[in-house]
Amino acid sequence: MNTKAPPRTIRQPSLADALIPLVTLAVLIGGSIALFGLAALSGPIQTALVVCAMVAALIALKNGHSWEAVQASGQRAMSSVTSAVFILLAVGALIGTWNMSGTIPTLVYLGIQMLEPTWFYAATALICGAIAMIIGSSWTTASTIGAGLVGIGALLGVSPAITAGAVISGAYLGDKLSPLSETTILTAQLVQVSVSEHIKRQAWTSVPAFLISLVLFAVLGLGFGPEVVDEISTEVELGKLTQLFHITLWNLVPLVLLMVLSFRKVPPSLALMAAALTAGVTGAIFQPEVLLNFVDEPGGALLTAIKATWLAMSNGFHINSGVAEIDQLLSRGGMSSMLPTLWIIFGAVTFGTLLDEFGLIMRLINPLLYAAKTTGRLFATVLGCSLGLNIVAGDQYIALVLPARVFRAEFAKRGLAPTNLSRLAADGGTVTSPLVPWNSCGAFMAAALGVPTLLYLPFTFFCILSPLLSVLYGVTGFKIEHIEPHVIEPEVDLPPAAPSPEVSPKTEV
Repeated sequence: MNTKAPPRTIRQPSLADALIPLVTLAVLIGGSIALFGLAALSGPIQTALVVCAMVAALIALKNGHSWEAVQASGQRAMSSVTSAVFILLAVGALIGTWNMSGTIPTLVYLGIQMLEPTWFYAATALICGAIAMIIGSSWTTASTIGAGLVGIGALLGVSPAITAGAVISGAYLGDKLSPLSETTILTAQLVQVSVSEHIKRQAWTSVPAFLISLVLFAVLGLGFGPEVVDEISTEVELGKLTQLFHITLWNLVPLVLLMVLSFRKVPPSLALMAAALTAGVTGAIFQPEVLLNFVDEPGGALLTAIKATWLAMSNGFHINSGVAEIDQLLSRGGMSSMLPTLWIIFGAVTFGTLLDEFGLIMRLINPLLYAAKTTGRLFATVLGCSLGLNIVAGDQYIALVLPARVFRAEFAKRGLAPTNLSRLAADGGTVTSPLVPWNSCGAFMAAALGVPTLLYLPFTFFCILSPLLSVLYGVTGFKIEHIEPHVIEPEVDLPPAAPSPEVSPKTEV
């Protein structure tokens, strides 16, 4: 007797199948924010994302996919964020040891003396833009220089939310225009153009968007900066920093090391961890009293240094200086502080991967593609898909890869140069990722800068203006490059035009 189970019949997802997870996401995310406010990021939103992933899994099962296939998809989701996990943990360790070793206190001390509050926001954007362009990483820039600038701003009395917006605006400008950026290289490869040509075309939207952002930050600094800088309070804070820490340029050795390693393209997690451990060494040399007070357990200089560095890397650095602003600034970090962020990323990426691999995303994208009859509408569709994928998939790379692959054939058929698509993919996929609280980039920026995504979002001018300028160029025809129309095979199976097109049940990304 043949007991082998008959093969499963895989059904194509219906429009309802594709919409149910998204409606569930909208209801649960909206409900969590309405009920818990900013505290929603401490657990309610993570729970909502896990529930949404379960809903997507049930729809896949309903359409004939096996539970083993669903599990395998979840495993691929986890493996796709392995590097991000280790980067986040390394950033947590770095923030803890840099606070303990005097690296961040030294940056704050020098920054307060050098930066004028009125021009602080614009200067922050410029500094972060230059650093990110040199090292090619928005994450590294934000978690190091950016975190220091947010701390400086807090002591100067300027808005942490606007400062964070300036940090992110500069960091993503540098990330987009740097030939060392992983996302820049990936985007160019996806549409098969050279990195240099891709960067040149990105500059058409990135440079104007950043210049407008600088003007807006300058206006905010002039109009909404501190009316009067409390010089007495500032002197007290600077004096307290010099009492607590030995302020010396040697404290910046971990920062210099990180810059060198990043420029030499050492993997980010290794570079960050090396900088964190180096901070433990410099802290033992230049801040022995800080380390002794932190561990509160004498045991010899070497044992104290080991214990203090270990604790700062695992649970963060904590200090009780008697000045609330300083305590709030420096009592941060540790790998444990990144666990809520990792929870968000795991839930969001699993949800997004299930939507992608079981055809639910393509079921929604295909009708939009067929409806985009004009160039302006096509550009808006690409950007809308990238932004939508950042929201529903929670991962920047899905938001980059999928639109680039899906629309490449359509751009060729319409005689639009691939450089148009590479610019659109970057403007839609890369720069909008930090605007979504549960996106891996948004969660990272909030954790690294200590400012919730929903607070800094209105001030990320560059990340808002870049996609808008791309749409404007598409509508007006400005800076749109044309080629001879030709046909290429799409990398993602597209069904024939129909009111209810069918889609492939699995899309590889």
